[in-house]
Amino acid sequence: MSDSMNQGPLIIKLSGGVIDSPDKLKELCKAIAHLHHTLPQGIVIVHGGGAAVDQQLERLGLESERTDGIRITPKEHIQEIVGVLAGRVNKKLVGQLQLCGANAVGLCLGDGSLAKTTKIAYIDKDLGCVGEVSGGNPLLIETLLNAGFLPVLASIGLDENGQFLNVNADTAAAGIANVINACGLVFLTDTQGVLDTHGNTITNLCPSEIENKIQTGEIKGGMAAKVRSAAIASATTNMPVTIASFNDSDALKTLGTNYLIGTQIMPSPTATNSNVQDI
Repeated sequence: MSDSMNQGPLIIKLSGGVIDSPDKLKELCKAIAHLHHTLPQGIVIVHGGGAAVDQQLERLGLESERTDGIRITPKEHIQEIVGVLAGRVNKKLVGQLQLCGANAVGLCLGDGSLAKTTKIAYIDKDLGCVGEVSGGNPLLIETLLNAGFLPVLASIGLDENGQFLNVNADTAAAGIANVINACGLVFLTDTQGVLDTHGNTITNLCPSEIENKIQTGEIKGGMAAKVRSAAIASATTNMPVTIASFNDSDALKTLGTNYLIGTQIMPSPTATNSNVQDI
């Protein structure tokens, strides 16, 4: 893979929704393993695990709160979130990818100084131990990819004092894409892309359209955070970012080709949302 490292790997961000569905996870990991062996630059996975975190916090009697799709993370929650995301969820993904033929390695954002993460202030709310990627060093990822490994990153960061920070997985994927000069970024979720009011997939969206649809409520909750992260990633890398479904493993095997799936978040206002793609 070293001959292609100058263009960077393809980053795939996995929604936590697929983690607890064994059949879907198996098919998805088969598709990812196929891509990792097919694309010369390789694959990097960034994952969330919101459902698993919710279940753990509920078992402990801890109430979880979100704002605009971002989990508020008090100090009494962060240890449990780290244990779920960087532990159980990460290793489950690594194990399934290895069963499907990919030599996966489980990491978090703070390993090898891959991502510098800092605590974020959100308007007038204290989000607690929530961070964002503000730079980093791609050497660890480059070394692993050159050796044929598939890095699997939990969205847990470390601040300058070594303290845990919970990073929204979409935001983490966007930040990592910038750090390692990714050739592409794909957000996989449980819907076929960003949907219009009739439930059809919007093929293309530009930043101004995104904010308009968020303001009108057409895009909301977790999808609002997702498309905003995608728009930032698209602007900083100057490439389209894809939001697609993890349910269509055959379509996913075409990633890295000229065949488009899901919704493309465009880096410039030249996109149009008039075309609907049905996959």
